[in-house]
Amino acid sequence: MKLFLAEPFASQWSEKDPFQAAFSLTGDTYRDMGDRCTTRFVFEGSAYFVKTHSGVGIGEILKNFLYLRIPVLGAENEYRAIGRLNELGVETMTAAAFGRTGWIPSRERSFLITEALEPTEPLDEYCNPEVLAVMGVSERRSLVRRLARISRTLHDSGVNHRDFYLCHFLLDTSEKYADVPVSQRPIYLIDLHRMQIRHRTPRRWRHKDLSALYYSAKRIGFDQRDVLCFIREYKQQSLREAIDAGKSFWASVVKEADKLYDKGVRKGYHN
Repeated sequence: MKLFLAEPFASQWSEKDPFQAAFSLTGDTYRDMGDRCTTRFVFEGSAYFVKTHSGVGIGEILKNFLYLRIPVLGAENEYRAIGRLNELGVETMTAAAFGRTGWIPSRERSFLITEALEPTEPLDEYCNPEVLAVMGVSERRSLVRRLARISRTLHDSGVNHRDFYLCHFLLDTSEKYADVPVSQRPIYLIDLHRMQIRHRTPRRWRHKDLSALYYSAKRIGFDQRDVLCFIREYKQQSLREAIDAGKSFWASVVKEADKLYDKGVRKGYHN
């Protein structure tokens, strides 16, 4: 068994079974997939999110291996990912409690409680062509460079997200930041349950992350000059050097992003 409890859970659950307590929390359910459930709740006057995992069937595990994917067996991967991002200085969620028990996948139970990031708004909802126009070129490019630095930090440190869309970047919209440029506000990277952590990020996983990011950025109004700004910052080279050294890579990223766009149209995610 693995267990981590910060306050107020350490005190309040000191004489309780933490797994029973975590799985009994009630509030607003944001996602319920049977074996995985995400719920927002209020505890001791503060808002949190709890993700509970109640075991993965052998069928789901085999399906993931069939598609050459590592199955997500519980909450521990996201808990470890939060710790790794903290080490790298990438803003993300704050873990308040974590537990895992059982070693057989179908019987393993785990939970992760994080502090609610409120008020925030996903970047793909906050930014649109009108907002980007009001930002002006200088501020817009500052935001692009910020996203490029986050991407480079992850990938150069052996970390890849696997769902690297702008909807998973939460912009802090607190009143205290009302007069602060968007590029200088806290931006939290979330939805880390599938994140992979290695010594080195393979090319194919850099490619997957960057294709997803480019797809979601292009869809809301970032343009080709923004893309070139991103590449220069991500590679830490002159634009000519970055393009010449990775021409086939960047062309492949664009091609994959176009496929994601076509898939989105087919599924009705956008026009």
